Amino acid sequence: MTYQPTPIRSDIAWSTPDRISVRGLDLPNEILGHFTLADFSFLQLTGRRPTAEQSRVYDALLITLVEHGLTPSALAARMTYAGAPESLQAAVAAGLCGLGSVFVGSTEGAARMLSDALADDDGSTDLEAAAESIVAGFRARKEPVPGIGHPFHKPVDPRAPRLFEIAAENGLSGRYVELVQLVAAAGGRAIGKDLPCNATGAIGALTCELGLPLRAVRGLGVMARAIGLVGHILEEGEQPMAVELWRRADDEASAHLRPE
Repeated sequence: MTYQPTPIRSDIAWSTPDRISVRGLDLPNEILGHFTLADFSFLQLTGRRPTAEQSRVYDALLITLVEHGLTPSALAARMTYAGAPESLQAAVAAGLCGLGSVFVGSTEGAARMLSDALADDDGSTDLEAAAESIVAGFRARKEPVPGIGHPFHKPVDPRAPRLFEIAAENGLSGRYVELVQLVAAAGGRAIGKDLPCNATGAIGALTCELGLPLRAVRGLGVMARAIGLVGHILEEGEQPMAVELWRRADDEASAHLRPE
């Protein structure tokens, strides 16, 4: 059989000596000065220019993901920077490697859960029943329901209601938003305590409302958290803590091995 090479194609960008085109728009004249970074990232991911309402909601969810204090990803970035201060990009990459099912990546799980539940929805799906079914399924598999509850923010993750408020103000509070809140309520009933929707659940719902590709959802966290990690690395250079954390961990972890 004769090998037939697969055509190589990209629809994102091209350039000539005097022109750069991105998603069909001239970068210097149609994008620079006309798009915010959030709007441009929306265009890059979807090929669509966001409406004003989509832009406000999308911008809010990206900002929500930038920073959450000294999380494991921030500590990983700081520790890597302490060992290789000449490589800021390696420190950022180290922090980004820690984004998964527990931190930030749970947005993808929430979005997939909601998207699957409403994949064939024509507006007639019983959302209460769908929420009960979702929770029952996760409990049967002994898996946590993505996007509900929070180990620290109790009884409410303050980010979630604000995101829902912004969505409502911009006409993007639809069935995905309603469903994720019903899932949180059903989950709470199942365990007998309040289990509100958290920020990743809200973001998962909003990415569905925005029509973003599921594969892009975790990427939003990567994009946003990279900004936060650069901030942590700059602070580490001015107010170091990584070496102190290393020394304390080494001392405390091995204290029981030392003679009295």
